[in-house]
Amino acid sequence: MPRAGLSRAAVTAVALDLVDAGGAAGFDRLTLAAVASSAGVAVPSLYKHVASLDDLRRLVATESVAELTRMLAAATIGRSGGDALHAAADAMRAFAHAHPGRYAATQVAPRLGDDADAELAQRAAEALAVLTAALRAFDLPEDSTVDALRMLRSAIHGFVTLELGGGFGLPDDLDRSYRFLMDGVLRGIESLTPA
Repeated sequence: MPRAGLSRAAVTAVALDLVDAGGAAGFDRLTLAAVASSAGVAVPSLYKHVASLDDLRRLVATESVAELTRMLAAATIGRSGGDALHAAADAMRAFAHAHPGRYAATQVAPRLGDDADAELAQRAAEALAVLTAALRAFDLPEDSTVDALRMLRSAIHGFVTLELGGGFGLPDDLDRSYRFLMDGVLRGIESLTPA
């Protein structure tokens, strides 16, 4: 019989807390043993709620992407163009700082066409829809939208990964450098707009 209060959602919540407690590497280090220990149960008890570590990692990724999407939507509502992109970028960076393990989980790409990843794919599509809407004001050619999204995500991810990992050792203001980066990304996206 499952432990009172333990459910699929409760197991996921424990795992979400653990991945953040583990910092940027928390998602990679997630184990069923750690979740069981934190929940006060034996590992076999978890199998009443999750099928495997892969299943639990998928649940963590799905919830993390959904949470990030809510933050992106709240940050960009009523904004457009460069203002929307800056707000989205700031929201992603803030999410990474507040939830480093969950942020790492958002980098998991769903396997398209795999039924097990269907919900993760749906949440990822919702996140991309928010970012795509922020790009609409640029009137990009349709085939450039994916390039612009990849450029935006890569720039933010690279900066945040270095920042969280202590990769910026110089005493200069990181926020200033971040704004400089995002202004450059914005100019790059603007260059994709047909003349």
